Amino acid sequence: MASITVNARRCAGTVNRNLFGHFSEHLGRCIYQGLYVGEDSSIPNVNGIRTDVAEALKKIKIPVLRWPGGCFADEYHWRDGIGPKADRKRMVNTHWGYVVEDNSFGTHEFMELCRQLGCEPYVNGNLGSGTVREMSEWVEYLNSDGDSSVVRERWQNGRKEAYGVKYFGVGNENWGCGGNMRPEYYADEYRRYQTYCRNYGENKLCRIACGPSEADYNWMEVLMKNDARFMDAITMHYYTVPGPDWQHKGSATAFTETEYYTTLRKARAIEPIIEKHLQIMDRYDPEHHVGLIVDEWGTWHDVEPGTNPGFLYQQNTMRDALVAALSLNAFIRHCDRVVMANIAQTVNVLQAVVLTEGDKMALTPTYHVFDLYQAHQDGASADCFVQSEPVADGVPQLDATASVKNGALTLTVANASADKTADVTASLDGFAAKAVSARILTGAISDYNDFTHASVAPKAWDGVKLADGQLTFTLPACAVAEITCL
Repeated sequence: MASITVNARRCAGTVNRNLFGHFSEHLGRCIYQGLYVGEDSSIPNVNGIRTDVAEALKKIKIPVLRWPGGCFADEYHWRDGIGPKADRKRMVNTHWGYVVEDNSFGTHEFMELCRQLGCEPYVNGNLGSGTVREMSEWVEYLNSDGDSSVVRERWQNGRKEAYGVKYFGVGNENWGCGGNMRPEYYADEYRRYQTYCRNYGENKLCRIACGPSEADYNWMEVLMKNDARFMDAITMHYYTVPGPDWQHKGSATAFTETEYYTTLRKARAIEPIIEKHLQIMDRYDPEHHVGLIVDEWGTWHDVEPGTNPGFLYQQNTMRDALVAALSLNAFIRHCDRVVMANIAQTVNVLQAVVLTEGDKMALTPTYHVFDLYQAHQDGASADCFVQSEPVADGVPQLDATASVKNGALTLTVANASADKTADVTASLDGFAAKAVSARILTGAISDYNDFTHASVAPKAWDGVKLADGQLTFTLPACAVAEITCL
């Protein structure tokens, strides 16, 4: 018998809604054909934004969307993406597939996308190949209401009011595709660039520094030691790669049970890495002025056979759904310092929540995890202690988080076992539950949705019983459940 103890009297902090954020890069079919089809497309759209995809993302209450990259951010020059589309500069996307980028999706289109989704924009500026002036003027273009030449440029392009962008990244992966910089060099460049990212009016810009890749603790040390007082947040990237190396990542759909557990073990490894980075942050910022943003995370498999290797298109199974649940649980547990996370990437790339092909759309198992977890947004994270047997080395059978909001307690539970159910007793301390309801997502570890069938989807679940302040249920193998107590 496994057990969960929820203590609603002990709160780790508020579960920032931005922990459930997303990331869209000019990469493969994420933007073009995925989010944006253009105003003249036969695919239903509003101002060029695909209607079906927008409606799907609104349903899971996507809170924040990061753009334009990724590696693409540090070769993107924002003025190439404004003004009449026929006059916009064309470029070759040298990072991703060497395809021609016509810049028909630029600043105004991205802001329109965020408007339709009802989410906050997170703009990533070009530090790698751009100039201080270029970045400074982009912030001015987005956020100033003054009568400057830059603002008049925005007026001429059809937008009178300032956009009021809150989140601005000063470079991306500058230790790699963003310039192959040493941390000391980037720390100095960050100081210089962020100085000219001004606040306008009542809008306070959240200046986001490029943080480390995975367990690069030296990068975090150097940035926090030198630049903590100049930043509002710092990033971290972590990808779950099932295979032994980046050249042999493994198939998205054809994998063994052993490979399944290896993937979950690697997904769980994000949490101790986060904790080590937070220890470094605490030394230089004990007052917690600086937040940690995990603005790229998710599974990275081999591309689907027959697709452009630079497009990073991969299927998405229940294995990916479990990775999503374990990762979101880790962010929730550290919500006192982790203030945003952005899964890579929203549509058609890596661990996408939506897949498209022409006018067809499929919702992935990962999408449904975000659906099950949306009740946590802005809730108070309740202490959640889980006891269960391991199903593999480094992989306990159960993982769970809980939050309280608007008089309801939400408990999300994942069963990582490939084939074993879990008999669970959950005690609720500090919350007097009177009623319970639940939804569940479950299937075989390799189950997925495509454009002809959608067998993986949440269902109402009557398997949870409430008696004497305790919940009892038997959770199927390879499952994620949302349990709501009122």
